[in-house]
Amino acid sequence: MESAKQSVERKTLDQREQMDELQRLRHSCAHILATAVLRIWPDALLDIGPPTDEGFYYDFDLPSHRFAPDDFPRIEEEMKKVVKENQIFEKSVKSREEARAWFESRGQKFKVERLADIPEGEAISFYQNGEFVDLCAGPHVMRTGNAKAFKLLRVAAAYYRGNEKNPQLQRIYGTAFKNKEELETWLKQQEEARKRDHRKIGKDMGLFAFDDDVGPGLPLWLPRGGVLVEELEKLARETEFDAGYVRVRTPHIVKENMYRLSGHLPYYAESMFPPMELKESPDDAHPTRYYLKPMNCPGHHKIFAAEPRSYRDLPLRLAEYGSCYRYEQSGELMGLMRVRSLQMNDAHIYCTPEQFAAEFRAVNEMYLKYFQLFGFEKYLMRFSTHDPSKLGQKFVDEPELWKQTEDMVRSVLVESKINHKEVPNEAAFYGPKIDVQVWSVSGREFTIATNQVDFAVPKRFGLTYKTRENKDATPLCIHRAPLGTHERFIGFLIEHYAGNFPLWLAPDQVRVLTIGDDPALAEYASGICQELRAARVRADLDAGPEKINGKILRAEESKVHTMLVVGGREKDAGAVAVRLHGKGSQGVKPRAAAVADILQAISERRPNS
Repeated sequence: MESAKQSVERKTLDQREQMDELQRLRHSCAHILATAVLRIWPDALLDIGPPTDEGFYYDFDLPSHRFAPDDFPRIEEEMKKVVKENQIFEKSVKSREEARAWFESRGQKFKVERLADIPEGEAISFYQNGEFVDLCAGPHVMRTGNAKAFKLLRVAAAYYRGNEKNPQLQRIYGTAFKNKEELETWLKQQEEARKRDHRKIGKDMGLFAFDDDVGPGLPLWLPRGGVLVEELEKLARETEFDAGYVRVRTPHIVKENMYRLSGHLPYYAESMFPPMELKESPDDAHPTRYYLKPMNCPGHHKIFAAEPRSYRDLPLRLAEYGSCYRYEQSGELMGLMRVRSLQMNDAHIYCTPEQFAAEFRAVNEMYLKYFQLFGFEKYLMRFSTHDPSKLGQKFVDEPELWKQTEDMVRSVLVESKINHKEVPNEAAFYGPKIDVQVWSVSGREFTIATNQVDFAVPKRFGLTYKTRENKDATPLCIHRAPLGTHERFIGFLIEHYAGNFPLWLAPDQVRVLTIGDDPALAEYASGICQELRAARVRADLDAGPEKINGKILRAEESKVHTMLVVGGREKDAGAVAVRLHGKGSQGVKPRAAAVADILQAISERRPNS
């Protein structure tokens, strides 16, 4: 059974009212699932069952039975009966005392505890369909009969409230769509996504590995995977140089004091590795505590503070492909998508309020440039704002700065005509942020990067610059990471391309294949290979005695991007026969022209080459 992270925050009533028809349908399917489970296993205890971007789930405590995919046909059959009964979703309201007594009498302890999540003054509502009654603020579709296209997907373990100290529940995931055609289309996309699983392709291609002696969530980049890392860093370095960034480096371990100053401790401690303690000298009364670096921004703030700054120095764009370490729970680790060691395409832009719009726009344009390069046709920028009622709690208590920066971000997104969606109550504690969602060609959605505004932490660090009037002012800071981390971004690219990378990115760019093993032919082929390698092309030679069909098959299985086949006729003509992985023969070309095409495609980073 896989593990799942339960991090769903209870929606406000306003957020619930904004749920669209599909979300309401999926929410209703969660109730239909719980109805069916209780009919089959009446002793099941219930927790929550919200809609998700993928579909829905419901969490159960059922010690007498361990759910497995083999149970799905039976549960789905019972769900179909509930749908056929066309039960109405009826809402009712109870007092807090009535609700508590109702659940206690049925032994539903998790529901009793969930009552505390409902704010004082908010109605405690129930929804009933048939015999099933659930604590729920809605909304739902009108009847169970509306849910005619659903499917159960998988089972996962989920700690109650996401805390490993709490009981482990069983989570059943499902999905639902408005009709069977949409469901079938989605299921086909998921099957294609399974074929593209980066963990399988990464192993088959020899890109990365995990080892128990190294530790969970700590990837080892093998030579071919190292190529991907190097090429992405080279791309970022060149792009950022052209955009006026300067590169810096910060240590992998940092004293505790810096994270207290930044505000990450104690609030972020659960996501950090435990501290190392040492005495700097035998006379020290107490040891000094050091942490592995979980993020780069505090170090960049210190670099800004290392020298006096004036308005003439701004904007200052500090970039680093920094290694960070985060303690993800073992059950949450998943291939390259969720790891404990990560290299982040990080940068922090320090600017004046007057410069902010142009800088934020330039960052978004960099994202769009990358989307075009990698062939990301579908994307969405989730613009997360604050909740004024939670100032001083979840968000820094700076109402004017929140309004100012959110208005600026909103204006940039609208004026730039960037596809975005505004999401309330999900900002970072120090300012509004954008999460960048992209879809692979298989239709799978990923969060690959983030873009955040910070008006609070620079003030904590005492960062200032001299204005034109020679007064001290605190800069705004933009946190941005267009390529996210090597780990997550490469995991996405593996699935997006199914391992068939464009020429500039392919671990094995070119292989020269000979028809036969004539020494003169091998010499000609070797010369082509050496010419390419002299131009820093990842090329190798297969001049063995095997038949050419076997050599081509071996190159195809290794996902070599370009094959240059040479026989006696090609040698005599000073030519090569060009083949592309998965596309077959491209015809015969003069040697010089073929080499020039390869070099130009790599130089231009052609997305479809």
